[in-house]
This record gives sequence, C-alpha cells and structure tokens, in this order.
Amino acid sequence: MGKIVEQVRADLPNLTGPVPGPRAHAIIERDERAVSSSYTRSYPLVVERGEGAVVQDVDGNRFLDFNAGIAVVATGHCHPRVVEAIQRQAARLIHMSGTDFYYEEMVALAETLSRIAPGGVARRVSFGNSGAEAVEGAIKLARWSTGRDKIIAFFGSFHGRTMGALSLTARKAVQRAGFGPLVPGVVHAPYPNCYRCPFGKEPEGCAVECVKHIEDTLLKTIAPAEETAAIVVEPVQGEGGYVVPPKKFFDELARVAQANGILLVFDEVQSGMGRTGKMWAAQHFDAAPDIFAVAKGIASGMPLGATVARAELMTWPPGAHASTFGGNPVACAAALETIALLEEGLAENAARMGAHLMDRLREWPARFPMVGDVRGLGLMIGIELVRDRATKERAPELRDRMLRLAFERGLLVLGAGDNTIRLCPPLVITRDQCDFAIDTLEECLKTAIEG
Repeated sequence: MGKIVEQVRADLPNLTGPVPGPRAHAIIERDERAVSSSYTRSYPLVVERGEGAVVQDVDGNRFLDFNAGIAVVATGHCHPRVVEAIQRQAARLIHMSGTDFYYEEMVALAETLSRIAPGGVARRVSFGNSGAEAVEGAIKLARWSTGRDKIIAFFGSFHGRTMGALSLTARKAVQRAGFGPLVPGVVHAPYPNCYRCPFGKEPEGCAVECVKHIEDTLLKTIAPAEETAAIVVEPVQGEGGYVVPPKKFFDELARVAQANGILLVFDEVQSGMGRTGKMWAAQHFDAAPDIFAVAKGIASGMPLGATVARAELMTWPPGAHASTFGGNPVACAAALETIALLEEGLAENAARMGAHLMDRLREWPARFPMVGDVRGLGLMIGIELVRDRATKERAPELRDRMLRLAFERGLLVLGAGDNTIRLCPPLVITRDQCDFAIDTLEECLKTAIEG
C-alpha cells in the first residue's frame, strides 16, 4: 500500500516548521534596527500573505487569525470583492484630495454612512485616515458647534495616540507618559465594568453610579455643565478589556447629555462596522449619539476614518477641518464594498458566530478557576483571567503566556486590558474555525495552569 497522506485543510493552521522560522528571525532583526521601539509585539509573527481568516508567515507557516489585523479586516484578509474594488478604483483615480475638489466616491460613502447610522436623522461626514483622526474630528466639531471647551471621557478608554485623542485616552500610563501637557479641558469618569464595578454595585446600579458621578460631581465642579461640549464614550470598551456596559448606562448618559445641552459622542472605531453583530454597537443599546467616530473595519484594511455627525452640527466653515488623504478614492471604494458585504450577511454571520463562541465559553468560569469572566457582543469577546476568583486578582502573566502558547499552536489572539484575551476574528469566520480556536485556547489554558 502507498503511504497515506493526511489532507491539510486550507482554512485551518498548518505549522511546517519552527515559529518563528529563519526568514522571520532575519526580518525581526532588521526591524529592531530600523523601526520605532514604541511598537508592541506580543509574539514574533512576520506575515507574508492572508486570505479570509488565515494568514501565512514568511516561512510558510499558516495561522488562524483571531485578531483581524486588530479588528480591521472585517471582510477577512484580501476579500476578492474588496480587492477588485481597490484595483478597479486604483486604475481610474488614486488621489485628488476631497478637501479641495469633488469626486463621487467620497459623496457616495458619506451618503451611505448617513443612511446606515442609527437615529433616523440626516448626517454629514468628515473623513480622515484613522480612528484617532475620527476622534480628533469629533472633539473639534463638538467644541466648535457648542462653543464649549470641556470634554468628559472615561477611565480605561482608548481613543488614539494623536494629542487630542490621547488626552481622552486613559488606559495605560505609558501611552501618556512624557507627552504632556496634553490638550486641556478633558476630565475622566468611571466606566461601568460590571465584573469590577468601581462602586461595588450590580450592573444597573453600577451604570447609575457612573453617570451620577458625572451629573452630581463633574458637571458641578471641574467640568461645569455650561462649559462641557461632549461626553465621549466607547459603547464597548476595547483596549480596556472588551467591557460591555448595561443599556441603563447609555440611557442615563443620554438623559444627562440632553438635559445639559452636551453632545454624546460614540467612539465606534473598534466596535463599529458589524463587529458586534450589528452595524453599530450603539444599536444594541437603542442609542443614537450626536456624533460617531468610526474607522478600523470600515474599509477592511485600507486607511480610512470618519466623523459622522448630525447634519445641523457639521456646518463649520471651509478650512475649519480637513485632511489631505482622508476619504481617498481607493479607500472609499474599499469601504463601499465592505459595507455592501456587511449588509449582505457578514454582520449577521458575526452575530451567529459570536453566539456560538459564547455558547462554548459561557461555562468556562465554572470549569476553570482562573477564568473570572467571559463577556462580549458578536465577534468582540473578552476572556478575563484571574489568580483568585474570590478577590478577582488579575493574572496578566497567565494571559500573556496563553497568547504565546496559542501562537505556537497556530492561533493568533491578543490581549486587551491588563488580563483579558480578546477574540475579534474577521467577520467571515466559520463555525469550524471558531471551534478550532476554542479547542486550542482550552488546551493552552490547561497547559498554562499546569505549567
């Protein structure tokens, strides 16, 4: 009999050699000499190509990507329809600068974003290149349209690293250290982490207390209501640990904002564009903020950000705010195709696959004493690891060990917060790929605990 050759599935990992291999080692050494030391790398992955939810490194090892390029490639790596849209547009017009001239791709995308934004109100759109720029636009528009200067953000938040967005960010000291003074007028409030309520309350009580701190303390002291332009919030806190507040939190925020003429800004850079199983995370909470900041998944890999605001707010004069490359025709073409795919079923797939993942993960806290909490919406899921369930003492070393163990088994996951594993795969992910990921993580968890 001839030798039986086991079929290797193209949609699952296949490690043909050590990770990292020799070519990866060589590129990492070059990187260490030439690239900024500020970049964070959790494990030595050197990518050469990607397709769907699978990437291949420069040594031929294939991995299942549960990072989606940090929640960016919503339609998967190199979706053929997105690639075709990019190629078609690049052959016709690459750049003209929408700040000074007109082209239909920018108009069409602005119309589409206005149509799909919650609230049923007319919207206008300002384009940039990233999530940080989308947040910067929201800050500037809120100040300009209200004539007020104070901004309220939340502890644990991440809004970007440009100076305005960084001033809102309150996630890690290293992100702010050495860059002061930051933009003045920004104050922070507690965010309702139901697993770690800063007030020791149950979910709805926690939500009420967090908003009460804004209403009864901040608005009456260091951020007077008549001086506060906006409250900027992530509907699902991303870098802070994939934290999902109760609906009561957003109901109360909207009440306080409306009562005081304060704009409500949702940073949907990570949670938007189908990531949570709906086009916008705001839809899970029946929320319709005044301004959205969106980026990451909007163009499935092309650099694009957008500030989407109620039309009556975005009436600033020519020259007040613009971006040379924002709304680039190629990025707009990619975004239009991405949104079409989301509306045709990818957002629904995110909801289905997210529900499947949660079904498998729901029992983990009962089965594993090191798993403190499992939470999320759609394909935005966090697994929080602890040393002691009673005290909820964080276990960052265990989390980091699991990231490396998963990498060595062909699964790419990253952390969020101090001790949470984030699951944010491409929205094209399949049930088999989800099962592989959970089986692998369970194996890694057992290995990490035993080790």
